[in-house]
Amino acid sequence: MVQAYGADTGNGRAEPQRTGPGSRLQGLRDRWTRWTRDPGSWRRGIVLALCAVLITLVMLWHSDIPNTIGNLGSLIETFLPWIGLFIPLLLILGLVRRSATALIALVLPVAVWLNGFGGLLTDKSGSGGDLTVATHNVNAGNPDPTGTARQVAGSGADVIALEELPSGKVSTYEAALAARYPYHSVQGTVGLWSKYPLSGTRPVDIKMGWTRAMRSTVKTPQGEVAVYVAHLPSVRIKLHAGFTANQRDDSVDALGEAIADEQLDRVVLLGDLNGTMNDRALKAVTSQMRSTQGAAGDGFGFSWPASFPMARIDQIMVRGVEPMSSWTLPATDSDHLPIAARVEL
Repeated sequence: MVQAYGADTGNGRAEPQRTGPGSRLQGLRDRWTRWTRDPGSWRRGIVLALCAVLITLVMLWHSDIPNTIGNLGSLIETFLPWIGLFIPLLLILGLVRRSATALIALVLPVAVWLNGFGGLLTDKSGSGGDLTVATHNVNAGNPDPTGTARQVAGSGADVIALEELPSGKVSTYEAALAARYPYHSVQGTVGLWSKYPLSGTRPVDIKMGWTRAMRSTVKTPQGEVAVYVAHLPSVRIKLHAGFTANQRDDSVDALGEAIADEQLDRVVLLGDLNGTMNDRALKAVTSQMRSTQGAAGDGFGFSWPASFPMARIDQIMVRGVEPMSSWTLPATDSDHLPIAARVEL
């Protein structure tokens, strides 16, 4: 506590004024009281209050925003957590305007954002687990495939999935991973490397005209696990066409059908899905599988773009197994971050 001396009380002694957290809080209370007693503070900031209500409605009913025009709903859902950035902006503007109405209205978006994404701010990872898996879109133009492969292998993963493998560099990745992973299969532009035997390996048709998905059975010491690797079509934002995601949406439906038909109880999906868990277009998959990041991650786990991650479009999803921890790995020479998870079988 710090003492400061104020006005003379008349007896020749200045009355000490106390400053500190308690006095600052009291000062805020006094200021708020003055604002609320001022009729103008309730009339000012109506537009700011309406903006707070608007972003609340977007977060609550984003699934009702139609995709008929430029896939607008899916675009908003891809970056849905970032809508929370409007909250501090509205707070600052409300303080500048000295608007009690605007500040009170902010309670709505704060409550909704915390309800939807507050759980991702905490560390839900636990210890234990039987199997560590990792996935990485290595980028076809990666200038250092050997270093990228070894860096992902350095995570200690038992099973690694790689996407966007150019045919001319497959042998380079195979050579870099051969010592740690004696079992592997490459199907089209996706591949799976494992410390445990693989069987039943086959491509999965996701309606693209060439192979960008596969399925294999990994025979772990705890039993068999069906592992799917997928690289769904890319999406783009174009002024004349909006969010071009139609081809991806068709592919995710096909992938969802393949996973639904899977006979094994324990299933792991690894890959670049070019979409987030919030995106309704991925419902064919997300409705039947859990995200390891949402269940056992630390933070949002954004994976793209690597230079400034804004969305988690690379996914590790499970069915019939329990996620124990999930995390992003250090950047490689790809434009995606690799991600990993540990699950209990």
